[in-house]
Amino acid sequence: MSATGSDQADRCFVIADEGVQIRKPVTFVDALEGGWYIDLIDLEEAGPKELAVHDLYVDILVPPLGRRYEVLDLDEFADALEDGAIDAATAVRVLRDTQRFIDKHLRNLNQDPPGSWPDFPPAAILGLAELPPFDVAQRT
Repeated sequence: MSATGSDQADRCFVIADEGVQIRKPVTFVDALEGGWYIDLIDLEEAGPKELAVHDLYVDILVPPLGRRYEVLDLDEFADALEDGAIDAATAVRVLRDTQRFIDKHLRNLNQDPPGSWPDFPPAAILGLAELPPFDVAQRT
């Protein structure tokens, strides 16, 4: 059972070529309920047919209402770079991936004022995201 008492579990969608993991947390309540959380990630082959997802600190929050987004945890990203938890090449990739994701999915530079997201949720996951939620109780 989730933190909200729901029998639903978060589903995560990884878009490997964009370096992101996207989820719609079932723990979001009130003003965030129905919102999306995007993690900038790195993938590692952990074994045969097994990938490990590593969070690279920078996150994007897309609330359910309105056309806005928030970039989060830049302080954690800076701390990781300063402490050597990530190297400069990884930091450069994360910053570029963040900007590319925002430009591709959340900003429409040709529309003023913006009337809709250019591609959010991303078309790459839309069909999966629209499937009914899994029932955790049935899986056990």
